[in-house]
Amino acid sequence: MTSAADPRPLIGEPLSIDLLNTRWIDGDGRHDLLTDVEGLAVWLSSPHVRSALGDLTSEADDVTLERLLLARTALDGLIATLPDFDGEAVASANATLAHGWIERSLAEEGPLSVVRVDVPSWGPAWAAIDDFLRLVGERPDRIRACANPACILHFYDISKSGRRRWCSMSGCGNRAKAQRHYQRTTKGSASP
Repeated sequence: MTSAADPRPLIGEPLSIDLLNTRWIDGDGRHDLLTDVEGLAVWLSSPHVRSALGDLTSEADDVTLERLLLARTALDGLIATLPDFDGEAVASANATLAHGWIERSLAEEGPLSVVRVDVPSWGPAWAAIDDFLRLVGERPDRIRACANPACILHFYDISKSGRRRWCSMSGCGNRAKAQRHYQRTTKGSASP
């Protein structure tokens, strides 16, 4: 199956955040890339996603889509309740994680770690939840929603200062700056 170009405004975030960002809002309204198998094919073929999944790639089919949507719902619940996780979201995340494991071994060239899943269709969902565990283990305070109340995108702040507020400066950041400028100039011109 050939996939179309990825239409999302923010790509390249860690896999778990990237999965959340398969929904977005723009001037044309609300969008969800994962409403069908064709959208799943677009997401799976994204270079960043392919790289993050490694050997856990899967076919773009209804079963993989269903499992990925379960993982996205779990991530929604986990992010919404950071740092105190919602019990239902935790149970859903753990149910996904139960379908995979890390197999460790020692080879002549050194230690090896290989991710295994029950069936390939669990691979992308398992990898997304596992990635979220990594982010929570590293810096849970850096997992953020965009500060624009009209935006539903998330990001993992890797800035040195840890003060990133916007999904992107070219989008929501510039709109906020323009709005502040407009408010300052209109207040100034309304003065006697």
